[in-house]
Amino acid sequence: MSAIVSAFKNVDLRNKILFTIAMVILYRIGAQIPTPGVDYARITQQISDLTNQSTVYSMINLFSGGALLQLSIFAVGIMPFITASIIVQLLTVVIPKFEQLKKEGQSGQAKMTEYTRYLTVALALLQSSGIVALADREQLLGQGVPVLKENVGILGLVLMVLVMTSGAVLLMWLGELITDRGIGNGMSLLITAGIATMMPAEGLNILTSSGGFIFGAVLIGVLILVVGVVFMEQGQRRIPVQYAKRMIGRRQYGETSTYLPLKVNQAGVIPVIFASSLMTVPILITQIIQSNDPQAMNNQGNWWNRTVISVLTDHTSWAYILVNLLLIIFFSFFYVSVQYDPNDQAENMKKYGGFIPGIRPGRPTAEYLGYVMNRLLVVGSIYLGLIAILPNILINMGVQTTSASSGSMPFGGTAILILVSVALTTVKQIESQVMQANYEGFLK
Repeated sequence: MSAIVSAFKNVDLRNKILFTIAMVILYRIGAQIPTPGVDYARITQQISDLTNQSTVYSMINLFSGGALLQLSIFAVGIMPFITASIIVQLLTVVIPKFEQLKKEGQSGQAKMTEYTRYLTVALALLQSSGIVALADREQLLGQGVPVLKENVGILGLVLMVLVMTSGAVLLMWLGELITDRGIGNGMSLLITAGIATMMPAEGLNILTSSGGFIFGAVLIGVLILVVGVVFMEQGQRRIPVQYAKRMIGRRQYGETSTYLPLKVNQAGVIPVIFASSLMTVPILITQIIQSNDPQAMNNQGNWWNRTVISVLTDHTSWAYILVNLLLIIFFSFFYVSVQYDPNDQAENMKKYGGFIPGIRPGRPTAEYLGYVMNRLLVVGSIYLGLIAILPNILINMGVQTTSASSGSMPFGGTAILILVSVALTTVKQIESQVMQANYEGFLK
């Protein structure tokens, strides 16, 4: 808190913080504006009655702060941008041109950002089309639940798709504005604002439906979870690195000791997003096929519905929990292997005269770094998996909320993980800028 108080005493930092708060407020206002063609009174009533039904868009609804189920102009949220960013990052390994752009510095990064924006528009258009299609077929909030006005028509549905796509692009722009002119990462702060908005209502729902004892137990559990997440997010393995003496011109550099920090949770929350998105794809495709031709699934789809779809929709079953856990572990290893290359790290250390004590430079250093990273990934991936399945355990304990059945409670592990991670990153950025402002004042 001392860093935040000091930040408000500095004019530039205060303006950045106030700008960030203004953008978040603007985002929350837009999340309450319904899309044209939506029966707002009916959908509000349906959401209030939605206690035991599941939605395939549960994770997106959590990240959008409930804007999805309300079919607001920001219903799609910033998930298209997040997905596009992840895809572009993964393409740097597959496509040589993207790898070359990554190494070109700021100009290459600007080009990759441009590709990310184009892909965001395409994904937002695709996702909004799926949401509108489910709403039109009365499958968004459950089978046979109407949410649109009567006689919307084709033009009305097209208008809804364009409005939701434009809302996603506008959110992408707001996030970039916060990153450039405000404090912290704009996209992360928008997700945090959406999750935090749902917490008071969900807490009240737990108190009224489950009683004070369960509510108190949930609060204690959340506190323990926050402490655990902070411990794991701050946890790192510090590998000692020494640099030999070097002569550059007439000056001598080197012979310094430092360390290479390797985080326990190197992948962040991205494996959880990957796993949840992958598990919703079969449900979406099956729903669209069945709504277009119900008879097509009667003969061949019985086994598919009884096994795959039943497992993916029952968020409290052990089969669902096991599949979700395995996918998160797999994507943790996959994403870190794409983002972190021990060979490049070892080559850079060798180039500047650095070495790990007891380990030869070059290939032995790369093998050692890969060995350490894999050991950390075992702990980090299991930690992420346990955090993600925590809502399912709470549901089995009798905790019920309006989003509990979908496995994405605002008091769940994924939400707490995002909130704590973004809070730590934002406070660190505020502290660094406060120190920079103090140093400038000292030099003056």
